[in-house]
Amino acid sequence: MPPATPRVILLTGDGKGKTTAALGMVLRAAGHGLRVALINFIKADRDTGETRALARFPEVEVVFCGRGFVRAPSPAQLARHREAAQRGLNLARERLQAPEPAMVVLDEICGAVALGLLDASAVAEAVRNAPPGKIVILTGRQAAPELLALADTVSAIACVRHGMDAGWPAQPGVEC
Repeated sequence: MPPATPRVILLTGDGKGKTTAALGMVLRAAGHGLRVALINFIKADRDTGETRALARFPEVEVVFCGRGFVRAPSPAQLARHREAAQRGLNLARERLQAPEPAMVVLDEICGAVALGLLDASAVAEAVRNAPPGKIVILTGRQAAPELLALADTVSAIACVRHGMDAGWPAQPGVEC
């Protein structure tokens, strides 16, 4: 018998493929007719291969709450990033508490916590309060100890070598 908790999967590490792995689970869930919410906490680019593909699946909702990657922001920019992340967390709470969707992906939420855009304990509480059986997938670098502790499954994706270091630009079908 499964535990009387949400099922929490955390994908972290400095390697490429955390979101890609989560998208594989989204595809599996959609293939089984499950409703899915994918909430992006950092990324702001709505025109990617995955968003185009997921638009073909009516059972998958994709929401962009991020304002883009955070690099040396001014205080005003950091405040806007925090506001956007908080809106994303509020939406995540709604989706986590509702009977549907069956799966909620919080993409780059670990990075949002690591950057100080969200509080780890607030994220952990939102996930813990999800109903039993809800599937919750957390992705991003530098996962906070509070998030690692609540996950049933943790995969750390390590970067052994990355094509960008060899001069490959972001390539459609691979990075975007």
